[in-house]
Amino acid sequence: ALSPQPESEVFEITDFTTASEWERFISKIEEVLNDWKLIGISSGKPLEKGVFTTGTWEEKSDEISFADFKFSVTHHYLVQEPSDKDGKEEPGEDALPLPMQDLLCMNNDFPPRAHCLVRWYGLREFVVIAPAANNDAVVSESKCNLLLSSISIALGNTGCQVPLFVQIHQKWRRMYVGECQGPGVRTDFEMVHLRKVPSQYTHLSGLLDIFKTKIGCPLTPLPPVSMAIRLTFVLQDWQQYFWPQQPPDIDALVGGEVGGLEFGKLPFGACEDPISELHLATTWPHLAEGIIVDNDVYSDLDPLQAPQWSVRVRKADNPQCLLGDFLTEFFKLCRRKESTDEILGRSAFEEEGKEVADITHALSKLTEPAPVPIHKLSVTNMVHSAKKKIRKHRGVDESPLSNDVLNTILLFLFPDAADKLADGFENRTSTSAGNNPPPENEDYNLFSQFKSAPSDSLTYKLALCLCMINFYHGGVKGVAHLWQEFVLEMRYRWENNYLIPGLAYGSPDLRCCLLHQKLQMLNCCIERKKARDEGKRGSMCDRSPGGASGDSAKGGDHSGDNPDKEKEFGKSWESWSDSEEEFFECLSDTEDLKGNGQENGKKGAKEGGKESVNLKPEGRLHPHGKLMLLHPGEPLYVPITQEPAPMTEDLLEEQSEVLAKLGTSAEGAHLRARMQSACLLSDMESFKAANPGCCLEDFVRWYSPRDYIEEEVVDEKGNKVIKGELSARMKIPSNMWVEAWETAKPVPARRQKRLFDDTREAEKVLHYLAVQKPADLARHLLPCIIHAAVLKVKDEEALEDISSVKKIIKQIISHSSKVLRFPSPEDKKLEEIIAQIMSVEAIIARARSLKAKFGVEKCENEEEKEDLQRFVNSLLEQPEVSVVGAGRGPAGSIIHKLFVNAQRVPAVPPLEEELRRSEERRQGVQSEFPPPTGREVILRTSVPRPAPYSKALPQRMYSVLTREDFRLAGAFSADTTFF
Repeated sequence: ALSPQPESEVFEITDFTTASEWERFISKIEEVLNDWKLIGISSGKPLEKGVFTTGTWEEKSDEISFADFKFSVTHHYLVQEPSDKDGKEEPGEDALPLPMQDLLCMNNDFPPRAHCLVRWYGLREFVVIAPAANNDAVVSESKCNLLLSSISIALGNTGCQVPLFVQIHQKWRRMYVGECQGPGVRTDFEMVHLRKVPSQYTHLSGLLDIFKTKIGCPLTPLPPVSMAIRLTFVLQDWQQYFWPQQPPDIDALVGGEVGGLEFGKLPFGACEDPISELHLATTWPHLAEGIIVDNDVYSDLDPLQAPQWSVRVRKADNPQCLLGDFLTEFFKLCRRKESTDEILGRSAFEEEGKEVADITHALSKLTEPAPVPIHKLSVTNMVHSAKKKIRKHRGVDESPLSNDVLNTILLFLFPDAADKLADGFENRTSTSAGNNPPPENEDYNLFSQFKSAPSDSLTYKLALCLCMINFYHGGVKGVAHLWQEFVLEMRYRWENNYLIPGLAYGSPDLRCCLLHQKLQMLNCCIERKKARDEGKRGSMCDRSPGGASGDSAKGGDHSGDNPDKEKEFGKSWESWSDSEEEFFECLSDTEDLKGNGQENGKKGAKEGGKESVNLKPEGRLHPHGKLMLLHPGEPLYVPITQEPAPMTEDLLEEQSEVLAKLGTSAEGAHLRARMQSACLLSDMESFKAANPGCCLEDFVRWYSPRDYIEEEVVDEKGNKVIKGELSARMKIPSNMWVEAWETAKPVPARRQKRLFDDTREAEKVLHYLAVQKPADLARHLLPCIIHAAVLKVKDEEALEDISSVKKIIKQIISHSSKVLRFPSPEDKKLEEIIAQIMSVEAIIARARSLKAKFGVEKCENEEEKEDLQRFVNSLLEQPEVSVVGAGRGPAGSIIHKLFVNAQRVPAVPPLEEELRRSEERRQGVQSEFPPPTGREVILRTSVPRPAPYSKALPQRMYSVLTREDFRLAGAFSADTTFF
């Protein structure tokens, strides 16, 4: 009888078709490898020298999961030109997979910048599977084994020849295990990572022992092992180099130049050494076993004898640099919310009486011993009445800026204040930047790209002073104080008819920042007021001939051809001193204009009575070429006209908004025409006054010659005559010109209603300035500061000549001009610009630091000097620079000296001293170098494993030893054909 056993088994059928989590995981790995086309035989050329550094590395990633644990899969590979598929390149049957060939390749040992697996195993491509979350880690041994077997199966199933690694343990440990498979061969990648170094592995002989044991080669005379060794020495204290740049001493600054900061210029350079360490790597790229002795008692490895030296520098993280600090601090101002009054405690513009009202203040005044006031004879005390008021009620210690600093700055901003103090400022001349033509270089014209202000203007200087005060003198309080003094100076100048220095003449320049335009506007107002006041005084006082600016005459092409315009202009204003004219002149805009209307009315009646030709011509400037009036046939005179009102961009915007809002209705159109024709009407009235009996055609011939069309015709007598007529647009019935001409009365410019009410405009500007908060001010002036910083960086770069910096500066300029062109740029974009400027400053500071350390300037031999300069420049731009001639070349001997000097300093902790002694004993000499900070060794050989008759396969072990870390990374290959 059959036993019932098999029967019972029938009912426990396990369905092997439902895949387990593990199988799903493996198939996902295979899928990814398929997607990335990593299947099949890998082919490529042998690696060229240095290609790991010069070539581009790329990576692509994907995510897979094992149950609910997420892994990221990343393929790292060196981009290679596709190899020519010649017949000879086809790998033979027993060709090793490319990665295995790479294990033995010596062309790219110790790459300066690469993934750690590239450094340890010399691979050109590999795939890493790691926990996706940063804090996840595969720690347990069973899980590690599970992952390893997964990748092994996936590689076998797909025929992929790219090595696959799994990251285990915590991320910071950089522990990987992996495998690579080929036809009948397999390489296992293993790793040991220890905190404490077993003493037998600190030298070559110990490492060779472990390597040979690990290979376990069955052959008795072992094939020779080839070795590559690199010792890295770190130089930290540049003992003999005292970092040259100290932050400037600000109290001494007032006297002029000090500590690298010239008054009114931005500072530059690092306050600490921007290069923190120098790493020297001494390399023996190819040693055969037995050539060199390196064991626990003796070592042949003398860095000076190493055939290859290479150097890298470690840059200090964000070194403190002066220009960067200045910019950052100034930019912080933009975010402050307080107004000037809040910062300074009480309004600077209040009346005197109110300020004393605080009773506690008054009482403390009684009880405190009163200091005897000793007034320094200072420019500002002589000039500002308003300022003295404030000073009287504010304790000396309360004002953020000392008198000295303030006076120095005010003199820097207003150099004209120093001239002729004794003459009560009577002779203040306008030292305007506009007088000299702007230099034609691109740096000067940066202001139009950045919308800042010309680099010789008052606005630009003010920006620099505020930046400096913000940094050195009480931050935002100092800024508020200086600004308040500045606004008082502006009001003082307006009230006393002193032009503001450092501004170009004429209408506000719309290419500049708004603050600059406002100051130019104020200057226009002062100029008008000055001309008017001097006109009233007439010849009673002795005036400087240049007092009235020629600009106030009708500019443009009509009058430009007459050199005497200015003089005549001056005279014509001076000649109005009879009472009737002065009465007209005094008409203010706020008074009702009925008076004016009646006067004009009466005049109109008179004119109607008399022949208008009998009117006395008034307000003539000069004859207009050879033109004659059409009807009376007298010379046509160019009249003195009113300047059109200058406008700043905010006023222009306002005006265009108003015009746009008037709409398209008939009434709106009429209003718009009236607003736009105020200037035209004024010019027509001046023209009629200067040319009695003229007609519209005469006016058009002067004002808009293109609207007067002349042609030759033949009259009845057969003579050719020139006949002229108005253009078609002028003949449109009831057009603006005709209407305006009919309403215009012959009134000379000086008796017309002012087109430009300088008093009102000046008050508007002064109010605008007074209400600016420090933050608004910083925003207005930031373009000037960026402009100044770019110029500073350009100057400094010119001394060093670093090509990479030139490129960055170009980028900064184009970036800034895009960002600053628009009103209120975003903070983030401004921060980017400042960061770019700071990075350039750091690069230049590093170049200087290295130049000093390598004594480039002291070098006598021109050729050597150039070599050193090149060496320094490449240190800045490349991750690692090889030293020509190793320890014997010019750079090498300097580096050697640096180490020797650093060794003389006995400040070494006892433990390291012990290490060093043992090292020195081994080397048998009083070493000129410190113990190496890092020792790296690569051992390679090709041996049959696991049996004597197996194929000879590549074996490799990399070892690195640093003070707190020891790692062995081995790649051991075996023949799998029969095993």
